[in-house]
Amino acid sequence: MNRKVHIALAESSVIIRSGLIQVLKQIGELDIYISEIPDVSQLEFLLCRYKSDVLIINPALTGHNTVREMKQTAEFSRIRYVALLSSLTEPTVLESYDEVVSVYDSAQEIKMKIIKLCDAEKTTENRQELSAREKEIIVEVVKGLINKQIAEKLCLSVHTVITHRRNIANKLQIHSPAGLTVYAILNKLVSLEDIQN
Repeated sequence: MNRKVHIALAESSVIIRSGLIQVLKQIGELDIYISEIPDVSQLEFLLCRYKSDVLIINPALTGHNTVREMKQTAEFSRIRYVALLSSLTEPTVLESYDEVVSVYDSAQEIKMKIIKLCDAEKTTENRQELSAREKEIIVEVVKGLINKQIAEKLCLSVHTVITHRRNIANKLQIHSPAGLTVYAILNKLVSLEDIQN
C-alpha cells in the first residue's frame, strides 16, 4: 500500500497550480492528497486545517523569512518545504527550503524530487524519540561533563550513563560530543549562552 502524503500547494497562478497538480497525481509511489492555497494570506490557517506533510510554495508570494519563521514554530516544524520557482530567485531565499522545483523541470524530475523528499521525511519519522533522561544526559555532555561527573550529578551509575549514551547514539546516529552540541542547540535543549559559560 502506498504511503499517504498530504501536499499543500500555495501558488496564485491557476495555470501553474493545475499543471503541477497533474504531475503530482502521476506519482504512483505515493498516495497524494492535494490542497490548493491560492491566497497566501490564509496560508497558516489552511496548513493547520489540512494537516499538510509538504508545502509547495512560490517564494515570491511570501516574505524572505516566512519559511524560516514557520519552521521554528512547533505546529509547522514537521512540514517539508518546497520552493516552486517560476522566475529567478536569490539563492539566499532558497536556503530555508528542503527542496526546490522549477516550472522548467520535467515531470520526471519533479516526481523524483517529491519522492526523495518524502523518503527523507519517512526516515526522520522512524527516528525514535529521546526520553527525558536521555535529553538530560545530552545537556550534561554538551556542558563538557564526563560520564562519571554526569552519573554523580544525576544520581546514576556510570554504567547507566554509558547505556544512555549508547542509546542516544543509536537513536540519533550522532557519535561525537560536537554533533550532540549541534543537535542540542537545534532542538533547543541548550542555548548558545549555556555553552559559552
